[in-house]
Amino acid sequence: MTDFLFATAYMGPIQQYARLIRATHAWEEHCENYVKQTYRNRAVILGANGPVALTIPIEHSGDNHMPIGQVTMSRHNNWRHIHWQTLVSAYESSPFFQFYADDLHAVYFSDIEHLVDFNAALSRLFLQWLFIDITLEPTAEYLPKTDGFIEDCRTLISPKTPLTLDPHFHPVPYSQTFGTQADFSPNLSVADLLFNLGPESRLILRACYE
Repeated sequence: MTDFLFATAYMGPIQQYARLIRATHAWEEHCENYVKQTYRNRAVILGANGPVALTIPIEHSGDNHMPIGQVTMSRHNNWRHIHWQTLVSAYESSPFFQFYADDLHAVYFSDIEHLVDFNAALSRLFLQWLFIDITLEPTAEYLPKTDGFIEDCRTLISPKTPLTLDPHFHPVPYSQTFGTQADFSPNLSVADLLFNLGPESRLILRACYE
């Protein structure tokens, strides 16, 4: 299957990009309601003491049914600076971070307000760096389920869903800045893969999905 529907994701996990590198068409859900504690506003990277979750705080309207396209990121608590400094601390000694840092920094400190737009700007960078010639097309309406020709990854790719429930994704170890083969951390943000392997990330992505 080469057509996929994804939820929006903040620096999405390797599990997502292993599909994107094989995709013919890909859509990103922009018509659902916001869901807490997912990759929509959370990315997992690797720090000196293990995996670190970076969570974008959002502006709450008090509405439990807030459309994802209307979700704005918090203007307070300096999260952009905190996330950026965490990335620098984790990856400044990795082989490829400096090659990507300027473009990444420009997105972090841009005036983008909506979560889906911020995620899309980061996704475009990652797709460019991975030489994946595809566009994540925003959906025009909400589909409760997809047909048999599109793989629905909206809940499959989630920190709440064990990787063992994904029959196509099998993590392949690679060299991590703070990891070894014995304590490899699977399915981190694709940023971890790029900062450590650069263009060779494509080989890992292809090997992960079958």
